[in-house]
Amino acid sequence: MDQRLFRAAWNGDVDHLLKEIEANPTMLHAAALEGGENPLHIACLAGHLNFAATVVKLRQQFSRELNQDGFSPLHIAAACGHGEIVKELLKVNLDLCLLEGKDRKIPLHLAVIKGNVEVIRELFSACLNSIECTTAQGETSLHLAVKNNQFKAFQALIQHLKHVNKEDILNSKDFHGNTIFHLAVSRKQYEEKMELSSLNKSGLTPLDMLQMFQSEAGDREIEEILIKTGALKAVNLQSPAFTQQERPNHHHTRPHERPRSPAKKLLDYFKYNNLNDSPSMVRSTLLVIVILITAATYQPALSPPGGFWQDDSVPSSAASNTTATNKPHTAGQAIMLTHNPIAFGIFLFINSVGFFMSLHMILVLTPAFPLRMELHILIFALSTTYSACMNAIAPNSFITYGFIAISIILPFGIPITTMLLRNHLNRPRNASANTSQERV
Repeated sequence: MDQRLFRAAWNGDVDHLLKEIEANPTMLHAAALEGGENPLHIACLAGHLNFAATVVKLRQQFSRELNQDGFSPLHIAAACGHGEIVKELLKVNLDLCLLEGKDRKIPLHLAVIKGNVEVIRELFSACLNSIECTTAQGETSLHLAVKNNQFKAFQALIQHLKHVNKEDILNSKDFHGNTIFHLAVSRKQYEEKMELSSLNKSGLTPLDMLQMFQSEAGDREIEEILIKTGALKAVNLQSPAFTQQERPNHHHTRPHERPRSPAKKLLDYFKYNNLNDSPSMVRSTLLVIVILITAATYQPALSPPGGFWQDDSVPSSAASNTTATNKPHTAGQAIMLTHNPIAFGIFLFINSVGFFMSLHMILVLTPAFPLRMELHILIFALSTTYSACMNAIAPNSFITYGFIAISIILPFGIPITTMLLRNHLNRPRNASANTSQERV
């Protein structure tokens, strides 16, 4: 590279660069033909944002070139921690995040090795999948963070894994078969040990969760590594030997609180967590549950408990005792209605509440969906056929007229009732207490 161009890049002298290019318009093209380092490499190394931005505007191709050491300008900026230059380079093309350099390292790998947390977050925002890239030795970013004692970078990587639901990368092995736990044990990294003993929202440590849901052959090996590293179970954290000074991350643990049973821990684990569970995932789960309830409550309309009468029966008036088998009935009528009309009426009402409530929840969970009008028509048709079937199996009875009223009232009454009940339950509880205090 021309020494004048090199000095301008190292000093960040944009005016000198423009003057040289005005005098020799082919200067940047000549630098590209020479190979090795280009002015953008030098500017990224020296941290000159304005100079780097000017070079990128004049010749974007420089952003993809590797120098003699096998690094692109983004590699150098990421390693040096120049976050603003990283942002400027990413404006050219987000795929620069995945550009492989020496030993197949991408810019994220160098940022992790140097512990540049802000640059790591910037690269994550540009490319979520960069966390999956490995080096020529099969090392992930987590491996590099542990090997280079970059604990803050390690924490940033873990947070990103939780955000993108890719915690399985924690168990990735390099070409030597080492996971990050193997590396932590061999390097005696006690910072990671303290994190491995932290409690989650359900009061479980990683060792608790591994023992609770152990299903793969490799889990036993990971359990042994965790124990060697110093990972503890929640019960051990509450023991007197593990004092408060030794566990600064667990101030919320009550000293006299009894340890919870495994069954209680399991129930707490599956509780809804508004921090980790996304609304779309919860909505999808609720839709599956509601559809199952809709199918289950619609089934009695096709096959009521006890089945149907297969024939008509009109006992003669001369019969003095009417047994269960010769009570008057009609073919197609529910047998349960003939034997126990009160129980059948209660069943009909409760089942209808469940059916119409499930239809209401489907409408609530599908706002702004495409083909919304068609969905309303389908739900109306389903509720109509349900009402027709229920009326057909209970003819010539006061239950028929009662069910007609139920079919009309429930679709409109359920949304109003649930809204009023929800507003009542969610109103501030301390309003009355504050009012009484003001009066005093």
